[in-house]
Amino acid sequence: MAKQFNIKGFIPASMLDWPGKISSVVFLGGCNFRCPACHNPGLVLEPQAIPDFPLEEILAYLESRDTWIDGVTVTGGEPTLSQSLPALLDIFKGHGLQVKLDTNGSNPAMLEELIREGLVDAVSMDVKAPVTDYEYSRVAGVKVDHEIIARSIAILKECALDVTFRTTVIPGLVEEPELVRITNFLGRVSRYQLQAFRNVENLDPEFSLLRPFNQPRLEEMRALFEIPAQDELRAERYAYPG
Repeated sequence: MAKQFNIKGFIPASMLDWPGKISSVVFLGGCNFRCPACHNPGLVLEPQAIPDFPLEEILAYLESRDTWIDGVTVTGGEPTLSQSLPALLDIFKGHGLQVKLDTNGSNPAMLEELIREGLVDAVSMDVKAPVTDYEYSRVAGVKVDHEIIARSIAILKECALDVTFRTTVIPGLVEEPELVRITNFLGRVSRYQLQAFRNVENLDPEFSLLRPFNQPRLEEMRALFEIPAQDELRAERYAYPG
């Protein structure tokens, strides 16, 4: 069963992966992007080398902790590449669990199916760069049709789920000018978060030599661009020259 669902990892409990909730985290192998800054290259490049994690063990754990685990976050890799993803989420929902999906937004058809079938309660989508072919492809490490990304954003903005858009800030690739354009493209959303680049085990080894933003700079960007669910802070407040 585990091999069918391509489960490559499991975190029993996390307070970081689903805002405001305690969730277990399930990792699926494989990804269609090759982001040079990615800090989980094993899941991307060689998922077949990672042993499959038994779904039965995950379900047994969740059943034994059903009084304090709020739900399951399904991440990757890129989960929407798996044709068995709807069946996996249906199993979790059948056990009375809420489900959050992490996605890069490259499969809007799957995203629509999961929403239509009621298989997800929340979605976090990575918006990696300003939504143009060139800039998105540069950060994703492969050729990306920006219209596919724009379609996924539109789907999530139109749905009634708990949606978070998020961007990893990367020195030299995604800084304040890019964030202005990303947030202006997103428009009015309920939650937008910035993630810190980590120079640990990156897919492109050269990125392991890149120094992350220091904490004051990161916090300044967060203050300017992040949109909490209860706020409507907009990036227009930041007038970046040029």
